[in-house]
Amino acid sequence: MTADTRSGFIAVVGAPNVGKSTLVNRLVGTKVTIVSPKVQTTRVRVLGICMAGRTQLVFIDTPGIFRPRRRLDRAMVAAAWEGVAAADRTLLLVDAARGLDADTRRIIERHGYGNAPLLLAINKVDLVRKPDLLTLAQALNREGTFERSFMISARTGSGVDDLLDYLARTMPEGPWHFPEDQVSDMPLRLLAAEITREQLYLQLHRELPYAAAVETETWEEGEDGSVTIRQIVYIERPSQKAIVLGKRGRRIKSLGETARKELEAILERRVHLFLFVKVRENWSEDPERYRDLGLDFNA
Repeated sequence: MTADTRSGFIAVVGAPNVGKSTLVNRLVGTKVTIVSPKVQTTRVRVLGICMAGRTQLVFIDTPGIFRPRRRLDRAMVAAAWEGVAAADRTLLLVDAARGLDADTRRIIERHGYGNAPLLLAINKVDLVRKPDLLTLAQALNREGTFERSFMISARTGSGVDDLLDYLARTMPEGPWHFPEDQVSDMPLRLLAAEITREQLYLQLHRELPYAAAVETETWEEGEDGSVTIRQIVYIERPSQKAIVLGKRGRRIKSLGETARKELEAILERRVHLFLFVKVRENWSEDPERYRDLGLDFNA
């Protein structure tokens, strides 16, 4: 590696559902983290790796930071702050339509204690009038000190190139942390489970409670290059099983078909996906599930 290379970690933080995962996927140029309208979709720290010229940018997509109420909430918020502690820059993402809410204020206040330089990106600017954007930017800059501010739309890509260029220029000189062609550090078994969980949220957003989980039970490589994946969808109550299965099994078939097609596009090979539904009451109080997700059960 030559001396003109740069690399750095950027923690992407913000209140729940402000577009962090959408932005990381946009910056990386491919899907590395799941997206849904449901808040707190991201449960684990996900690394998205992007090459910008001779600079390797490693984006840490963190769970939304909010006032935790349950054990799983506390573990996710702790994981988010661990991402901040490991970063060379922290990027605070704010939903332009939601504005300066209590969660964002808490993030700005806590970040001020010895963490990496803080950048501001106001997201979803295509949904808000320009005078309102300027008012919001002024209010945010009164709350905290930002190294630089950006107006972006993670959905359309507006303003994202300016953000990427700035990050590439300001990362410290040094060797790359990952191979040039790597886009994420997430194990394929976990990525497959996350893709299926995304479909649970997208297709059953209103019916299915937040406490659902997906686990890749087996991953078998075929001689023809295909892969056979068996996954378990965990729900907390027997009444939820019928919701996931659907009438005559139509819903779980739709979930499996959509997740399989997306996995085939990501893995670039044929996928055989089999889904099973199991009731595990209070799975969110099971230490083993936290270990599987890389979360601290005692946070």
